Amino acid sequence: MQVVKTTIPEVLIFEPKVFGDERGFFFESFNQKIFHEATGLKPDFVQDNHSRSARDVLRGLHYQVRQAQGKLVRVTAGEVFDVAVDIRKGSATFGQWVGAHLSAENKRQMWVPEGFAHGFLVISEFAEFLYKTTDFYAPDHERCIRWDDPEIAIAWPTQGPPTLSVKDQQGKSLKEAEIFA
Repeated sequence: MQVVKTTIPEVLIFEPKVFGDERGFFFESFNQKIFHEATGLKPDFVQDNHSRSARDVLRGLHYQVRQAQGKLVRVTAGEVFDVAVDIRKGSATFGQWVGAHLSAENKRQMWVPEGFAHGFLVISEFAEFLYKTTDFYAPDHERCIRWDDPEIAIAWPTQGPPTLSVKDQQGKSLKEAEIFA
């Protein structure tokens, strides 16, 4: 597995070594030793989540203020543009974002550490999105930052207005949001 650094040091892309032939393919989707060597962490993943979304659905930017979740995310069908935003107050990269194309074809994964807001835009007909989390979903602590906050200025590859949930339509700006101290 190759580890690709991003412009925010804590956010990493994992590119697995894929073995394939006419029968199909095999790859290691997670290896704790490699993950530990790359991040210095030995996460206790406690929950796996799986969503399916149609083209132009944008989910995010989500995070939890308590029971913060680190997320190891990947796509098993289709393609998304995946984004992590640093919302750790006092961080040298506060308010900065990293984006990557994740797809069933490229099999890449992104590590989104605790203290980051996360979102993705489906850019294929549909996408199935899987992610491991380091803490349980806690709806009382979940928050949302606007996907189009001009202060963050994410360059989403949209073809028009994205489809948003009611919760995501009500996201706050980074200036208004409750963030990590």
